[in-house]
Amino acid sequence: MALSKSEARALRGMGHVLARFQQTCDEVYRRSAAGSLPGWIAELLDTGKPTWMVEIQREAGRQGQLPRVVRPDLLLGENGFSLTEIDAVPGGMGITGWLARTYSAAGFDVLGGAEGMVEGFRSITARGNITVVAEEAADYFEEMRWLASEAGGDRRALMAEDFRSAEEVYRFFEWFDWESMDVFQKLAEDSVAGGLKLLPGCLPHLEDKLWLALLWTPALKPMWESMMRGSHLQRLREWVPFGWVADPEPLPPQAALPRLEVHGWDEVAAFSQKERQLVLKISGFHETAWGSRGVHIGHDLSATEWKASLEQALEDFSQQPWILQEFRDTRLVEHPVYREDGSLETVPMRARLCPYYFTDDLGQTEFGGCLATLVPADKKKIHGMDDAVLVPCIEA
Repeated sequence: MALSKSEARALRGMGHVLARFQQTCDEVYRRSAAGSLPGWIAELLDTGKPTWMVEIQREAGRQGQLPRVVRPDLLLGENGFSLTEIDAVPGGMGITGWLARTYSAAGFDVLGGAEGMVEGFRSITARGNITVVAEEAADYFEEMRWLASEAGGDRRALMAEDFRSAEEVYRFFEWFDWESMDVFQKLAEDSVAGGLKLLPGCLPHLEDKLWLALLWTPALKPMWESMMRGSHLQRLREWVPFGWVADPEPLPPQAALPRLEVHGWDEVAAFSQKERQLVLKISGFHETAWGSRGVHIGHDLSATEWKASLEQALEDFSQQPWILQEFRDTRLVEHPVYREDGSLETVPMRARLCPYYFTDDLGQTEFGGCLATLVPADKKKIHGMDDAVLVPCIEA
């Protein structure tokens, strides 16, 4: 998929800002847990997580064990990018690397180059590294095995049930899946004991979408301004749609939900279809928090469905928080598509971009490549589906 020069330049420079944002989020969590920032922040991010996991991520030694791969999900709109998620354990690395090689060999100037993804994975893992893939992520196993093999140095990918031991493990599973295999808890505990280097470490709070709403929480505005560089914060607020934590706590009589300008969620539940230009999504520590399964677009739902979805989100608050975000439309792009009969047709499509950034041991974050997911124009949720087209990105 061809991007403009300004879009390509923005993608290449985004990684450092996002890595700094994750570093700041981790610092916010730790300071909240320690009492130097409001305690409700850490309490909210710990909601629904097992006690052992909370204890591990609060260990002083966990600080700085941030995700080595940063992949935002970006919707391509009329006025730039809209960031809907930051995935700390992203799929798609292998297919992006394979497509980059294939298209480069065909003469395309792929963003990140033919070897950007492979070199990126090599830069964050040691020789002999084993990538452990959960059953939940089994569909990605072959691409992770390809990526590990191409990175060389006896790197391998194994399904979790085949894993025994290693000095270093790249985990390809989300922490919400820990109950499916005892090995997940053992990996986390071994990393605390010092016998294993686990990448990324046990920091489940960084796998929550809550941060995208906390970025906009009025009470935290001074905190973000004091802890982040002004230019970085400005760019984040350009990318991230305004959001709210779906917290059922009643507001004081004189208060209102910012921008929604209503006094409570019951009024939001009664919004008209025109007013429901909103997206409701589960935060992260749940099996429906990936692949758009836990996403509800307000104006696509009936009034009854919208009310029920919002009420469910509020009811879940004490076990699994949800966030609400402003809906941003995507622009249509014309892209050639091969039909089953071999013919080529240019059709209007909507795009999600997934750039990959790799942070090495020295803290340097480098751009590796970008995968575009293109879906038919009538789709509002953009994710892998039968009708989707996956291609690498090039600069026009």
